[in-house]
Amino acid sequence: MSPQFLTIIDILGTISFAVSGAFLAMEKKLDPFGVLVLAFVTAIGGGTLRDMLIGNLPVSWMRNETATIVIFSSAIATMFFGRYLRHLTTTLFLFDALGLGLFTIVGIKLGMEKQFSMGVCIALGTITACFGGVVRDVLLNHIPLLFRKEIYAMACIAGGLVYFGLLKLSIDADMVTVLAILFIFIIRVLAVKWKWSLPRFYELKSAKEPDL
Repeated sequence: MSPQFLTIIDILGTISFAVSGAFLAMEKKLDPFGVLVLAFVTAIGGGTLRDMLIGNLPVSWMRNETATIVIFSSAIATMFFGRYLRHLTTTLFLFDALGLGLFTIVGIKLGMEKQFSMGVCIALGTITACFGGVVRDVLLNHIPLLFRKEIYAMACIAGGLVYFGLLKLSIDADMVTVLAILFIFIIRVLAVKWKWSLPRFYELKSAKEPDL
């Protein structure tokens, strides 16, 4: 994969997560500063943890002012034009699903550059894609999507397996990247549409006093 193509994917992922964070902040009626903060942590949270894990310090957004400019520009544009979108929830979901696919591949590619194993690369891709949303949800006092029954992190893992599988078929690397991103996006959309979820190993019961 060419460095320019990876940079484009990184920027698109940053825009997607910044917009999704800004939309969620607007849904919660936060002030403009709150919108900017939510957009920022959603976009850089996963990448920050990934860089710390692999020793890529200072973390990438501190060394590249483009990321900060992209995040704040996306958040400001969302504040000005997001109000004209009638279905904010759907828009938020689509941007989040797209960012999930884009950032998964960014994390995997960085792991490959460090010559980590396939499993570690997929783990780094999943962290890159998911952890920003975890921080966002914690700040808003939500149970993070990552820990709910919805297919979220599993979409990243499945997409990572598809990515490595397609690479073994000698398909053009850029085409493999696009296909893997689309796969993750589609899995996430279908999982919500058809209510796919991981099995539960407990029964939902009404709350009651514990037996003594």
